[in-house]
Amino acid sequence: MASHPSPTIRTARTARIAAGTLAASVAALLPLGPLTPTPASAATPPAHGRVTAAVLDLDGAGRAPEIHGTDTAYDTASIVKVDILAALLLKAQDAGRRLTAEERGHAEPMIRRSDNAAANALWREIGRAPGLAEANKRLGLTSTTGGPGTKWGLTRTTAGDQIRLLRAVFDDGGTAKAGATGLNQASRAYLRSLMSQVTPEQAWGVSAPAASGSASALKNGWLQRSTSGLWDVNSIGEVTVRGHRYLVAVLSDGSASMRDGVSLVERTARAALA
Repeated sequence: MASHPSPTIRTARTARIAAGTLAASVAALLPLGPLTPTPASAATPPAHGRVTAAVLDLDGAGRAPEIHGTDTAYDTASIVKVDILAALLLKAQDAGRRLTAEERGHAEPMIRRSDNAAANALWREIGRAPGLAEANKRLGLTSTTGGPGTKWGLTRTTAGDQIRLLRAVFDDGGTAKAGATGLNQASRAYLRSLMSQVTPEQAWGVSAPAASGSASALKNGWLQRSTSGLWDVNSIGEVTVRGHRYLVAVLSDGSASMRDGVSLVERTARAALA
Protein backbone atom coordinates (compact mmCIF):
# COMPACT_ATOMS: atom_id res chain seq x y z
CA MET A 1 0.00 0.00 0.00
CA ALA A 2 1.06 3.52 -0.35
CA SER A 3 0.17 6.25 -1.92
CA HIS A 4 -0.78 11.60 -7.48
CA PRO A 5 -2.08 15.23 -13.52
CA SER A 6 -1.26 11.09 -14.34
CA PRO A 7 2.32 10.61 -15.60
CA THR A 8 3.66 7.99 -18.03
CA ILE A 9 4.59 5.02 -15.92
CA ARG A 10 6.48 1.89 -16.86
CA THR A 11 4.45 -1.29 -16.48
CA ALA A 12 7.58 -3.36 -16.03
CA ARG A 13 8.52 -1.41 -12.95
CA THR A 14 5.06 -1.95 -11.50
CA ALA A 15 5.31 -5.69 -11.97
CA ARG A 16 8.78 -5.85 -10.47
CA ILE A 17 7.82 -3.92 -7.35
CA ALA A 18 4.52 -5.74 -6.96
CA ALA A 19 6.35 -9.07 -7.02
CA GLY A 20 9.11 -7.95 -4.63
CA THR A 21 8.74 -5.28 -1.96
CA LEU A 22 4.98 -5.34 -2.16
CA ALA A 23 4.71 -8.93 -0.96
CA ALA A 24 6.78 -8.26 2.14
CA SER A 25 4.94 -5.06 3.00
CA VAL A 26 1.50 -6.54 2.54
CA ALA A 27 2.39 -9.47 4.77
CA ALA A 28 2.87 -6.99 7.60
CA LEU A 29 -0.32 -5.12 6.59
CA LEU A 30 1.61 -1.87 6.57
CA PRO A 31 1.57 0.69 3.72
CA LEU A 32 3.93 -0.04 0.86
CA GLY A 33 6.75 2.18 -0.21
CA PRO A 34 6.71 4.05 -3.53
CA LEU A 35 4.92 1.78 -5.99
CA THR A 36 4.37 2.98 -9.54
CA PRO A 37 1.01 2.12 -11.11
CA THR A 38 0.28 1.76 -14.79
CA PRO A 39 -1.82 4.72 -16.01
CA ALA A 40 -5.53 4.08 -16.02
CA SER A 41 -5.66 4.56 -19.78
CA ALA A 42 -3.39 1.56 -20.25
CA ALA A 43 -4.99 -0.63 -17.61
CA THR A 44 -7.10 -3.67 -18.27
CA PRO A 45 -10.85 -3.24 -17.69
CA PRO A 46 -11.39 -2.83 -13.94
CA ALA A 47 -12.79 -5.59 -11.80
CA HIS A 48 -15.98 -4.87 -9.91
CA GLY A 49 -14.76 -2.88 -6.91
CA ARG A 50 -16.66 -0.84 -4.37
CA VAL A 51 -16.15 2.93 -4.59
CA THR A 52 -17.38 6.12 -2.93
CA ALA A 53 -16.57 9.72 -3.87
CA ALA A 54 -17.13 12.95 -1.95
CA VAL A 55 -16.75 16.38 -3.56
CA LEU A 56 -16.90 19.90 -2.13
CA ASP A 57 -16.74 23.01 -4.32
CA LEU A 58 -14.70 25.48 -2.28
CA ASP A 59 -15.75 28.32 -4.58
CA GLY A 60 -19.44 27.39 -4.51
CA ALA A 61 -22.21 28.40 -2.15
CA GLY A 62 -22.73 25.03 -0.50
CA ARG A 63 -20.81 23.88 2.54
CA ALA A 64 -21.83 20.23 2.48
CA PRO A 65 -20.05 17.77 0.17
CA GLU A 66 -21.82 15.82 -2.54
CA ILE A 67 -21.53 12.08 -1.85
CA HIS A 68 -21.48 9.67 -4.79
CA GLY A 69 -22.15 6.14 -3.58
CA THR A 70 -22.60 4.91 -0.01
CA ASP A 71 -20.55 6.83 2.55
CA THR A 72 -19.33 3.76 4.37
CA ALA A 73 -15.93 2.95 5.89
CA TYR A 74 -12.87 1.86 3.89
CA ASP A 75 -9.26 1.11 4.78
CA THR A 76 -7.22 4.27 4.39
CA ALA A 77 -3.94 2.78 3.15
CA SER A 78 -1.46 5.66 2.85
CA ILE A 79 -3.94 8.53 2.65
CA VAL A 80 -3.86 8.38 6.46
CA LYS A 81 -0.42 9.98 6.25
CA VAL A 82 -2.11 13.37 5.80
CA ASP A 83 -4.01 12.77 9.03
CA ILE A 84 -0.85 11.63 10.81
CA LEU A 85 0.98 14.82 9.83
CA ALA A 86 -2.00 16.95 10.85
CA ALA A 87 -1.92 15.30 14.29
CA LEU A 88 1.82 15.94 14.57
CA LEU A 89 1.36 19.60 13.63
CA LEU A 90 -1.34 20.00 16.28
CA LYS A 91 1.00 18.48 18.84
CA ALA A 92 3.72 20.98 17.90
CA GLN A 93 1.24 23.87 17.99
CA ASP A 94 0.19 22.88 21.51
CA ALA A 95 3.83 23.03 22.59
CA GLY A 96 4.24 26.46 20.97
CA ARG A 97 6.92 25.28 18.57
CA ARG A 98 7.57 24.38 14.96
CA LEU A 99 8.45 20.87 13.82
CA THR A 100 11.99 19.82 14.61
CA ALA A 101 14.47 19.00 11.86
CA GLU A 102 13.98 15.30 12.64
CA GLU A 103 10.20 15.60 12.41
CA ARG A 104 10.44 17.43 9.08
CA GLY A 105 12.87 14.75 7.94
CA HIS A 106 10.07 12.21 8.43
CA ALA A 107 7.10 14.37 7.39
CA GLU A 108 8.40 15.41 3.98
CA PRO A 109 9.23 11.97 2.55
CA MET A 110 6.09 10.54 4.18
CA ILE A 111 3.89 12.84 2.10
CA ARG A 112 5.97 13.46 -1.03
CA ARG A 113 7.22 9.88 -1.57
CA SER A 114 4.81 8.00 0.74
CA ASP A 115 7.75 6.69 2.76
CA ASN A 116 6.54 4.05 5.19
CA ALA A 117 9.47 4.08 7.61
CA ALA A 118 8.83 7.79 8.11
CA ALA A 119 5.14 7.09 8.73
CA ASN A 120 6.07 4.41 11.28
CA ALA A 121 8.14 6.95 13.22
CA LEU A 122 5.47 9.65 13.22
CA TRP A 123 2.67 7.19 14.04
CA ARG A 124 4.57 6.33 17.21
CA GLU A 125 5.24 10.00 17.95
CA ILE A 126 1.58 11.04 17.78
CA GLY A 127 0.59 8.17 20.08
CA ARG A 128 -0.76 5.79 17.42
CA ALA A 129 -4.57 5.38 17.19
CA PRO A 130 -5.41 7.22 20.45
CA GLY A 131 -3.33 10.22 19.37
CA LEU A 132 -4.98 10.22 15.96
CA ALA A 133 -8.43 10.10 17.56
CA GLU A 134 -7.61 13.05 19.82
CA ALA A 135 -6.45 15.12 16.86
CA ASN A 136 -9.45 14.17 14.75
CA LYS A 137 -11.87 15.45 17.39
CA ARG A 138 -10.26 18.85 16.95
CA LEU A 139 -10.25 18.61 13.16
CA GLY A 140 -13.95 17.76 12.94
CA LEU A 141 -13.66 14.12 11.84
CA THR A 142 -16.40 11.84 13.14
CA SER A 143 -16.06 8.52 11.29
CA THR A 144 -12.36 7.64 11.35
CA THR A 145 -10.85 4.91 13.54
CA GLY A 146 -7.09 4.42 13.83
CA GLY A 147 -5.55 1.11 12.82
CA PRO A 148 -4.60 -1.45 15.48
CA GLY A 149 -1.13 -1.28 16.99
CA THR A 150 1.48 -0.34 14.41
CA LYS A 151 -0.87 -0.90 11.44
CA TRP A 152 -1.70 2.70 10.60
CA GLY A 153 -2.65 1.67 7.06
CA LEU A 154 -5.65 -0.23 8.43
CA THR A 155 -7.19 2.97 9.78
CA ARG A 156 -10.84 3.06 8.70
CA THR A 157 -12.48 6.20 7.30
CA THR A 158 -15.27 7.47 5.07
CA ALA A 159 -15.14 9.75 2.03
CA GLY A 160 -17.18 12.32 3.95
CA ASP A 161 -14.68 12.32 6.81
CA GLN A 162 -11.81 12.79 4.36
CA ILE A 163 -13.52 15.93 3.07
CA ARG A 164 -13.63 17.15 6.69
CA LEU A 165 -9.89 16.52 6.94
CA LEU A 166 -9.24 18.30 3.63
CA ARG A 167 -11.31 21.28 4.79
CA ALA A 168 -9.12 21.53 7.88
CA VAL A 169 -6.12 21.79 5.54
CA PHE A 170 -7.40 23.72 2.50
CA ASP A 171 -10.51 25.66 3.54
CA ASP A 172 -9.69 28.65 5.72
CA GLY A 173 -13.40 29.00 6.44
CA GLY A 174 -13.95 25.29 7.06
CA THR A 175 -15.59 23.47 9.91
CA ALA A 176 -12.38 23.00 11.88
CA LYS A 177 -11.63 25.85 14.24
CA ALA A 178 -8.39 27.75 13.86
CA GLY A 179 -5.86 28.67 16.50
CA ALA A 180 -5.56 26.48 19.58
CA THR A 181 -8.20 24.01 18.37
CA GLY A 182 -7.45 23.40 14.68
CA LEU A 183 -4.51 23.76 12.34
CA ASN A 184 -3.09 27.26 12.23
CA GLN A 185 -2.15 29.08 9.05
CA ALA A 186 1.49 27.92 9.08
CA SER A 187 0.50 24.28 9.61
CA ARG A 188 -2.05 24.39 6.79
CA ALA A 189 0.47 25.98 4.45
CA TYR A 190 3.05 23.30 5.25
CA LEU A 191 0.64 20.44 4.55
CA ARG A 192 -0.59 22.07 1.33
CA SER A 193 2.97 22.55 0.14
CA LEU A 194 3.93 18.92 0.66
CA MET A 195 0.75 17.62 -0.97
CA SER A 196 1.45 19.78 -4.02
CA GLN A 197 4.95 18.32 -4.37
CA VAL A 198 4.28 14.59 -4.51
CA THR A 199 6.66 12.61 -6.67
CA PRO A 200 5.43 12.58 -10.31
CA GLU A 201 4.80 8.84 -10.49
CA GLN A 202 2.33 9.19 -7.59
CA ALA A 203 0.41 12.13 -9.14
CA TRP A 204 -2.59 10.04 -10.25
CA GLY A 205 -6.07 9.75 -8.77
CA VAL A 206 -8.19 12.80 -7.96
CA SER A 207 -5.99 14.92 -10.25
CA ALA A 208 -7.40 13.06 -13.29
CA PRO A 209 -10.27 15.53 -13.94
CA ALA A 210 -7.95 18.55 -13.89
CA ALA A 211 -6.67 20.04 -17.14
CA SER A 212 -3.02 19.42 -17.97
CA GLY A 213 -0.85 21.83 -16.04
CA SER A 214 -3.55 22.73 -13.52
CA ALA A 215 -2.53 22.95 -9.90
CA SER A 216 -3.39 20.05 -7.65
CA ALA A 217 -2.41 18.83 -4.21
CA LEU A 218 -3.07 15.23 -3.22
CA LYS A 219 -2.14 12.05 -1.41
CA ASN A 220 -2.83 8.53 -2.64
CA GLY A 221 -2.84 5.14 -0.96
CA TRP A 222 -3.03 1.52 -2.01
CA LEU A 223 -2.94 -1.83 -0.29
CA GLN A 224 -3.37 -5.42 -1.41
CA ARG A 225 -5.21 -7.30 1.33
CA SER A 226 -3.52 -10.57 2.26
CA THR A 227 -6.83 -12.24 3.12
CA SER A 228 -8.46 -11.75 -0.31
CA GLY A 229 -5.71 -10.62 -2.67
CA LEU A 230 -7.94 -7.67 -3.63
CA TRP A 231 -6.84 -4.06 -3.60
CA ASP A 232 -7.76 -0.92 -1.65
CA VAL A 233 -6.95 2.15 -3.78
CA ASN A 234 -7.68 5.68 -2.53
CA SER A 235 -6.97 9.29 -3.48
CA ILE A 236 -7.70 12.59 -1.70
CA GLY A 237 -6.81 16.19 -2.42
CA GLU A 238 -7.62 19.59 -3.91
CA VAL A 239 -7.94 20.08 -7.67
CA THR A 240 -8.90 23.00 -9.90
CA VAL A 241 -11.46 22.21 -12.60
CA ARG A 242 -13.13 24.85 -14.82
CA GLY A 243 -11.84 27.61 -12.57
CA HIS A 244 -13.26 26.15 -9.36
CA ARG A 245 -11.28 24.62 -6.51
CA TYR A 246 -12.67 21.27 -5.40
CA LEU A 247 -11.88 19.03 -2.46
CA VAL A 248 -12.19 15.43 -3.63
CA ALA A 249 -11.95 12.09 -1.83
CA VAL A 250 -12.34 8.81 -3.69
CA LEU A 251 -12.13 5.58 -1.67
CA SER A 252 -12.31 2.10 -3.15
CA ASP A 253 -11.76 -1.55 -2.37
CA GLY A 254 -12.25 -4.94 -4.00
CA SER A 255 -10.28 -4.30 -7.20
CA ALA A 256 -8.50 -7.30 -8.73
CA SER A 257 -5.29 -5.32 -9.30
CA MET A 258 -3.81 -1.97 -8.47
CA ARG A 259 -4.20 -0.90 -12.10
CA ASP A 260 -7.90 -1.71 -11.92
CA GLY A 261 -8.17 0.28 -8.69
CA VAL A 262 -6.42 3.31 -10.16
CA SER A 263 -8.72 3.15 -13.18
CA LEU A 264 -11.78 2.92 -10.93
CA VAL A 265 -10.66 5.86 -8.79
CA GLU A 266 -9.85 8.09 -11.76
CA ARG A 267 -13.07 7.26 -13.63
CA THR A 268 -15.05 7.98 -10.47
CA ALA A 269 -13.27 11.30 -9.89
CA ARG A 270 -13.98 12.38 -13.48
CA ALA A 271 -17.64 11.42 -13.19
CA ALA A 272 -18.03 13.20 -9.85
CA LEU A 273 -16.64 16.44 -11.31
CA ALA A 274 -18.29 16.16 -14.74
